[in-house]
Amino acid sequence: MSGTQLTVTLSGGGADDARAVVRALEGTFGAPDEVPADENATVHMATFDGGRDASPASDAGAGAERLSAPVTVTVQGAPEAVRRASDTLTRAFTARDDGAASGDQEQERQLLLVP
Repeated sequence: MSGTQLTVTLSGGGADDARAVVRALEGTFGAPDEVPADENATVHMATFDGGRDASPASDAGAGAERLSAPVTVTVQGAPEAVRRASDTLTRAFTARDDGAASGDQEQERQLLLVP
């Protein structure tokens, strides 16, 4: 896994909420492999390859959409990518940090985003 690759798993809310979270991360990581689309899914996933290595802009996440329901977001990847994703999401949404786990070269962090 490269230093900027990031896997995002989203549960709770609907596809519109998942898309709003993914759009908030695009300013930092570029476009994901896919945008959540299945309206009937209970879990959505997106992978960012990290084509953008620049630091996030100071207005990253500005004007983010409102969520319709709480969304649990798990971000997994290199520690720097996880930190950048967490910072971006906490600027874009009201967020509660639900913990982190670290491995040798990867980290996982879970956030609860609320409307």
